[in-house]
Amino acid sequence: MNQWVDAVNGIIWSPALIYLCLGVGLYFSLRTRFAQVRHFREMIRLMFDGKSDEHGVSSFQALAMTLAGRVGTGNIAGVATAITFGGPGAIFWMWMVAFLGASSAFVESTLGQVYKEKLEGQYRGGPAFYIEKGLGMKWYAWVFAIATIFATGVLLPGVQANSIASGLENAFGVAPAVTAAVLAILLGFIIFGGVKRIASFAEIVVPFMALGYIIVACVIIALNIHQLPSVLGLIFKSAFGMDAGFGAILGLAIQWGVKRGVYSNEAGQGTGPHASSAAAVSHPAKQGLVQAFSVYVDTLFVCSATAFMLLITGQYNVQGADGKALYTGIAGVAAGPGYTQTAMETIMPGFGSIFVAVALFFFAFTTIVAYYYIAETNIAYINRKVNRPWLTFVLKLALMASVVYGTVKTAELAWGLGDIGVGLMAWLNIVAILMLQKPALACLRDYEAQQAQGVDPVFHPEKLGIRNADYWAGHRSEDNLAAERAEAAGRPAPQQR
Repeated sequence: MNQWVDAVNGIIWSPALIYLCLGVGLYFSLRTRFAQVRHFREMIRLMFDGKSDEHGVSSFQALAMTLAGRVGTGNIAGVATAITFGGPGAIFWMWMVAFLGASSAFVESTLGQVYKEKLEGQYRGGPAFYIEKGLGMKWYAWVFAIATIFATGVLLPGVQANSIASGLENAFGVAPAVTAAVLAILLGFIIFGGVKRIASFAEIVVPFMALGYIIVACVIIALNIHQLPSVLGLIFKSAFGMDAGFGAILGLAIQWGVKRGVYSNEAGQGTGPHASSAAAVSHPAKQGLVQAFSVYVDTLFVCSATAFMLLITGQYNVQGADGKALYTGIAGVAAGPGYTQTAMETIMPGFGSIFVAVALFFFAFTTIVAYYYIAETNIAYINRKVNRPWLTFVLKLALMASVVYGTVKTAELAWGLGDIGVGLMAWLNIVAILMLQKPALACLRDYEAQQAQGVDPVFHPEKLGIRNADYWAGHRSEDNLAAERAEAAGRPAPQQR
């Protein structure tokens, strides 16, 4: 099984995908004139702007749902594997894929909003929707939908569950079988509650877990602040092959940095637009900017916190392409959450390992819940045509089975299956957003133009020549638009004619 998984990953994660992720991020950064930098303050403002309605969630809830997917085991175990197989320089390439990938996240999430629909009383959207409606390629949309259901419903949940089990076993000695049973029960309670329960759950848990983890990491870094300059120097030198110890694995630094960066922050992968499409906003670019910010939170904050802890304490291993050790700082511990637990335990004895296990539980569990929402959205897309309501029930059972299976299997197999899912989605979505970039870029220009006029931007697809934006064109009258602007300005809404 492992050999087959490795062979498939060798094809999917070829150098072509590695450089496509970086290249497309750079391309969109240039086309948007580095919107991820110019609009940074606007991202912060928009994050707390807007309210939910009976059909959708607020901007902050959509952000929390997306972060629930982005902030997961990749931020703890993923960073450890990136350093193990790519050296400290892999962290620099994780930063690069986040900085450049923020523009890709803007494009895909804006497109998700442009082409979203209202299905069974809820806003739904994502790559399958914008591929069909924007590109007119139904077959491609179906391929993406099926691939995403398989990836997020079967392949990816096992990675998160495996890391939860590993963390709990290291900290408390809990058997993986017990963890599997508890996860299945908790997951069933959440996913049978619907999107509103998912949003409410994510809104409470995600900010708490991310902030708590970053604060503890900052305390550890502050206690060892004198080592930070040398750690940063090691990261940059290793990233460009200038470090004597890790210069031979420059290619692996890029490969694993991008691979784990995309796995962690999901920029361009096509997962983010599903949650962003559920937001009730007056202009698609608003969610595009908010989702670009979520990439920063994931990689530049949370992943960096893990990386600095590992490198400052020296609790990590590095191996070359031939499997030989280049650096051994924590002998006998497999790449994964054990690195971070050991690193934190050396600074905070009796607390560190337990804290990482608890943080990892919340990180990974909310990611599994987000995976369910993504898979469910693609089933909703398919059900528009075939109307098979039982597919959702089958998905719930398959997801729970995947969690149980991933919990009791080896970490190597779980990560390998997860990488297949991430790579497959990335190939399909990146090609799609390259072909469908014009509407997203037009939205950004329109948003900036309306801002310059001093009004709260409102989206009119017909004025931008965007077709098939059915929700915006068919479900919003001029009275609704006027009411939205009035509410944004704090005035009473005008009388309906």
